[in-house]
Amino acid sequence: MKVLGVVNQKGGVGKTTTAVNLAAYLAAGGRKVLLLDMDPQGNATSGLGLRGAEQGLYEALGEPARAAEFTLPTLQDGLFVLPSTPDLAGAGVELADDPDALTRLLASVGGYDLVLIDAPPSLGPLTVNVLAAVDALLIPLQAEYYALEGLAGLMETVERVQGGLNPRLKVLGVVLTMFDGRTNLAQEVETMVRGHFGELVFWSVVPRNVRLSEAPSFSKPINAFAPLSSGAAAYKRLADEVMQRVEKI
Repeated sequence: MKVLGVVNQKGGVGKTTTAVNLAAYLAAGGRKVLLLDMDPQGNATSGLGLRGAEQGLYEALGEPARAAEFTLPTLQDGLFVLPSTPDLAGAGVELADDPDALTRLLASVGGYDLVLIDAPPSLGPLTVNVLAAVDALLIPLQAEYYALEGLAGLMETVERVQGGLNPRLKVLGVVLTMFDGRTNLAQEVETMVRGHFGELVFWSVVPRNVRLSEAPSFSKPINAFAPLSSGAAAYKRLADEVMQRVEKI
């Protein structure tokens, strides 16, 4: 079982969109996938039609042996979710001195090929737990300069975690999101990112796409909502690329 964290401390970069749609396509490819919604906003949970869950990840962190009881199926065969609930908002305080809580939870989870974790848009205790627990990170990056500045800070945090909490932590890759190839800005950012991070940057690029924006309001991943859209094609390609890299870690 490989565990991937979808992480970026900057909000609005397509992080949850990436976590939800990548999980859906990985499951559609025949793998058994668990998505952990570690973000108290709960967008990954609602985006998969599980809005209003009364128990979930917060309870599982407190009682790892009962994680299966709090895990819910989705309409996508092979995709399961440990949902976010309102109580998760208080977990940041409780986990401030316990960076291994998520690691203990994952040790009690079995039977999945892949676990994806949608981290909150911050570098607080919840995200530190994610960094301490996962095998590798997938970093969505919006093609804008402010997003580049945030990425530099995240990479510094990753290096600190590699030096202590999680020496095995790797960066699986950076994926450019909300990309508008018609603009000079997007092309300049892509050139800068590929020039600096080289092969870490996925060749798959997620475009700005209305269908991707609409899908959460229908509580569906893009492969169920608009499978012929450019956004769907992008996440299908990304899922294939992710699996090629996962097999090497």
